[in-house]
Amino acid sequence: MPKPASDSRLINAFLDMVSAERGGADNTLQAYRRDLTDYSDFLRGRGGAIATAGADEARAHLAALTDLGFKATTLARHLSAIRQLHKFLYAEGFRTDDPTGVLDGPKRGRSLPKVLDEAEVDRLLAAAAEGIEDAARPLTERLRAARMSALLETLYASGLRVSELVSLKRTAARPGLDMLSVVGKGAKERLVPLTEAARRAMQAYLGLLAQAGRNGASPWLFPSFGESGHLTRQHFARELKQLAVSAGIRADRISPHVLRHAFASHLLQNGADLRSVQMMLGHADIATTQIYTHVLDERVKSMVRDLHPLAD
Repeated sequence: MPKPASDSRLINAFLDMVSAERGGADNTLQAYRRDLTDYSDFLRGRGGAIATAGADEARAHLAALTDLGFKATTLARHLSAIRQLHKFLYAEGFRTDDPTGVLDGPKRGRSLPKVLDEAEVDRLLAAAAEGIEDAARPLTERLRAARMSALLETLYASGLRVSELVSLKRTAARPGLDMLSVVGKGAKERLVPLTEAARRAMQAYLGLLAQAGRNGASPWLFPSFGESGHLTRQHFARELKQLAVSAGIRADRISPHVLRHAFASHLLQNGADLRSVQMMLGHADIATTQIYTHVLDERVKSMVRDLHPLAD
């Protein structure tokens, strides 16, 4: 009987498939690798391996994570990675069975996303734009403010994922462009709107970038000197929290993803339909977008309260 493949070989084969067939991003691949390496380490500690693990071993791994205090959301992510790995191994003939088919996922409540109201977003955008036109300020300060303003206006106008935002190409700021073509998860392309305010913020930022002598050959809209060549999502998130405090918003209430939530929620509050919001967010399944239906529920209640003849 041939010797079973090593855990590392099986994990690498799975990750190769995720990268090649699903267009998995680097962050996704790294997350899968971390979770599956934890699984492999647990099995090895019990004298087992991925090629021979059964449902009891996978269940014991999840129980061990529970004992360590991991949240239900984290447990669900680990279970998803393990299930996908075993499904792949079965489909590709590395195993003759899939032991995870009988596993139950952890019970978890579905929390509503953190959302800023429209007045808070207005304060945030105003704080970002403050001082950009003040020629008495150092150019580096004005450029930093203009970059943040362009980032926020574009994010709130389009609902981009933060990874999509910071990696925008310079061509996204072409004058007269009112739509962005974005390649999102799974290498799927979608079109998202670009407001006049976002276009103005981009042009103001590019003007200051040119004044600073940094309007060079970089293909990125938000260039940086780091390894990626563009602003990192971590750097943007840190600057966003600092800006939020200056706008009177608690730092723990803000993140790039919170502004993506605000984009979706405010659209629905103002009459957009769920399917259109799904397309702009780049959700493959409308079930993912339905977390925002709490906004629709509130809108319906408001309509009944304000318009129904017997509401009083």
